[in-house]
Amino acid sequence: MTTAATTATATLPLGDLHASLADPLLDAMTFLNEVTERYPDALSFAPGRPHEGFFEPEDVHTYLDTYLAHLAERGLSRSAVRTALFQYGPTKGIVADLVARTLANDEGIHADPEALVLTVGAQEGMLLVLRALCATPEDVLLVSSPCYVGVTGAARLLDLATVPVPEGPAGGPDPAAVRAAARAVRAAGRRPRALYVVPDFANPSGTSMPVGARAGLLEVAADEDLLVIEDNPYGFFTREPGGRPTLKALDGDRARVVHLGSFAKTCFPGARLGYVVADQRVLAPDGRTTLLADELAKLKSMTTVNTPALSQAVIGGMLLRHACRLRAANAPARAHYAANLAVLLRELERHFPAAERDRLGVSWNEPEGGFFAVLQVPFTADEAAMERCARDHGVLWTPMAPFYPAGGGERRLRLSISALDEDRIAAGVARLADFVRAAAS
Repeated sequence: MTTAATTATATLPLGDLHASLADPLLDAMTFLNEVTERYPDALSFAPGRPHEGFFEPEDVHTYLDTYLAHLAERGLSRSAVRTALFQYGPTKGIVADLVARTLANDEGIHADPEALVLTVGAQEGMLLVLRALCATPEDVLLVSSPCYVGVTGAARLLDLATVPVPEGPAGGPDPAAVRAAARAVRAAGRRPRALYVVPDFANPSGTSMPVGARAGLLEVAADEDLLVIEDNPYGFFTREPGGRPTLKALDGDRARVVHLGSFAKTCFPGARLGYVVADQRVLAPDGRTTLLADELAKLKSMTTVNTPALSQAVIGGMLLRHACRLRAANAPARAHYAANLAVLLRELERHFPAAERDRLGVSWNEPEGGFFAVLQVPFTADEAAMERCARDHGVLWTPMAPFYPAGGGERRLRLSISALDEDRIAAGVARLADFVRAAAS
């Protein structure tokens, strides 16, 4: 005979689960996805995904065939190719040599393939790096503010403390502010372990660090014994041809920078392929030395085991098809996103003339590239406002407040131009302008 006690469905109090699950930060993206599903006809400035017009399904087969031909040219037998594609494979990945060649061609980053770990997107790379570097509760991660929620969310999952460093007027974290934050953390009896930064067209603000500030940041990192975690998904997408040097390229032999990369924007996000360049030396108590990449691979072996070989093969084939030069291959995408950003800025100017901007308290930044711009508005730009905008005006955007680790950004919203075409951007700005006026009144 069964009793109520034995047949009742188990209920887990949220308070008994990890505290991060009650953090509103983890709900932000879920809410955005739900609103998007409820208003499928709304024009959306919310997603930061690439434009789908650059993808063709048949290309996947072409890239895979290219990589298989590459393996044959290297002299691998059919049995060895079968093993490479169908088995688990090495934890650090199977296309590190091609990625290293591409980094040298595109970014001037000269890394030994052994210093790379291929990851399941850049997000896994963040988790691995944070877990490896932050060893005690006293270790603190400095983050630029506003900051990509992926890294603050990862820190929350790992119970790591974060300290925000506000973006400077020129873009990115000001080196003097980084120094002050590191010293304040140290004065409080904790260790400032690393700084996370997106130096080019950051998500969410769209800002970029000037070259002088990049050099200054590396000097501060050396003085304060900080590592810099550089995330670089948008660097190719400048409004004008050319780009600024990455922190990793400027770092030279100092090995202060751990570089995170992703093929989500430069190839396609569905492959879920990222990488970490971790060439720092690690000294064991017995005097042995390894690379930080080797230590990250140990952590990876206990999480995702390895990165799918098929994803690596497809991206590897794509790199080979473009002679390991993705910057040149992405020239059409760069021009597309630059044109989209120009349309956004032009339409904001048209719908909010100077006199009206001053009266309403509306303003926006003018990024030099990337996917994002930020609009300052005269009302609280929260989830409720976003849903009203979707329901009544047929346009979506992203609230900025979740991107501020210590609070702020309540009257700011992020606009992404990557997934739309020019006509839809123009139509979306017109709808958004109507909503801003209605909300302001």
